[in-house]
Amino acid sequence: MNKLEPLIFELSSPGRTAFSLPALDVPAQDPASLLPGAELRAVAPELPEVSEVDVVRHYVRLSRLNHGLDIDFYPLGSCTMKYNPKINEEIAALPGLAHVHPYVGQAGAQGWLRLLYEMQGFLCEIGGMDKFTLEPAAGAHGEFTGMAIIRAYLKSIGQGHRNKVIIPDSAHGTNPATAVMNGYTTVEVKSDARGGVDLEALKAELDDTVAAIMLTNPNTLGLADENVHVIAKMIHEAGGLLYYDGANANGTLGWMRPGDMGFDVMHFNLHKTFSTPHGGGGPGSGPVGVKKRLIPFLPVPTVEFDGDKYYLDYDRPESIGKVLSFFGNVGVAAKAYTYILEMGAAGLKQVTEDAVLNANYLMAELKKYYLLPYDRYCKHEFVLSGNWQKQRSGVRTLDISKRTLDFGMHPPTNYFPLIVDEAMMIEPTETESRETLDRYIEVLKEIDREATENPDKVKGAPYDTPVGRLDETIANRKPNLRWTKE
Repeated sequence: MNKLEPLIFELSSPGRTAFSLPALDVPAQDPASLLPGAELRAVAPELPEVSEVDVVRHYVRLSRLNHGLDIDFYPLGSCTMKYNPKINEEIAALPGLAHVHPYVGQAGAQGWLRLLYEMQGFLCEIGGMDKFTLEPAAGAHGEFTGMAIIRAYLKSIGQGHRNKVIIPDSAHGTNPATAVMNGYTTVEVKSDARGGVDLEALKAELDDTVAAIMLTNPNTLGLADENVHVIAKMIHEAGGLLYYDGANANGTLGWMRPGDMGFDVMHFNLHKTFSTPHGGGGPGSGPVGVKKRLIPFLPVPTVEFDGDKYYLDYDRPESIGKVLSFFGNVGVAAKAYTYILEMGAAGLKQVTEDAVLNANYLMAELKKYYLLPYDRYCKHEFVLSGNWQKQRSGVRTLDISKRTLDFGMHPPTNYFPLIVDEAMMIEPTETESRETLDRYIEVLKEIDREATENPDKVKGAPYDTPVGRLDETIANRKPNLRWTKE
């Protein structure tokens, strides 16, 4: 690590404090009378003794060591790292929302329940579904929930023997994982020359064991599958259902609804499509929507309205049960609710228009310098390949991405989807300006030039970050996350 500033432990000086507590207004008690002796520390913890200003400066310095969307461009493909309007945070922090305890009872949570009920309705309209649950905590959790609903439904109609889930070779890795977690066997179908599902390969897998197909549309290549209605007809005629992975819904808002494409179950990622913060492990939200025949199997409780009050319905005998404590990550739902009200129907439609325009603009310019495996109009993202640079000078996609960091921008998604060698998946989103896109184009042009004229410079990047080039295998398997005295 390039040591730029002393760490907070190294600033410690005996007697300094960063807090001031009021005088104790209850009788003092010996800790041993409150906890069993075996639970008490024999030695005080070695915490840093620092002033308040030292604490503030420490954490502000740490924040500057991380890249974020509030700092610069973040074109991480398939993750939709769009700007989060600050009004979302203000609304979610309102005392009437943020300070309501989850055990307050339904009578004391009518505002929250109304918000959740209306949010379900918004998502039904946007997704073309009949009912949503906001319980799942993230996209993969939504997939798991949706596949559990499919399993319960098939069992209820005497089709529990269906144990095969079809996954395109361009799918997110969470698709086969969540299917397997539900007890299914997965089979992969290849893509055709235009980047969609190969219909002949799909046809060969159709039999009475097919439970579902899990499909992302537009897919991880950023391409809309031109045969989605044909695929839906084929799966339904074989007795299976269609699951829609909503990770790429930023390329569909207002223009395509999964329910209209023939999907039976779907999830949205509120932390992608609807602008709530994304990254760092959460929090996220992956609401799941279903068509009418699958409503009985939604997780409990569902949020309902009887014309007078909002309430939680636990009386659902066919439900798959609870999938998350309380009612989901409701703070995330509040932010997405705010975003939807902010944008309105026309604004959400413009989100996709601008995201698609930005992606195609970047693609048209960058394909002059990087290989474009599927050269047709994309939706909200596209996939380039670093193969030209690799063949010319041995510079790989990882090197290109590391060098991007020196220009103050986040790299694209690397080496995914797996069907593209040296893949670079780029998603600019709708919130970036023409000037930012042009600057990004110039950065990748410059790195391409360096890859030819000075490849070792690219291979050694990054140089201007707090941490230089790491052995990524060791960094993943043996991370050094703890400060220790030297």
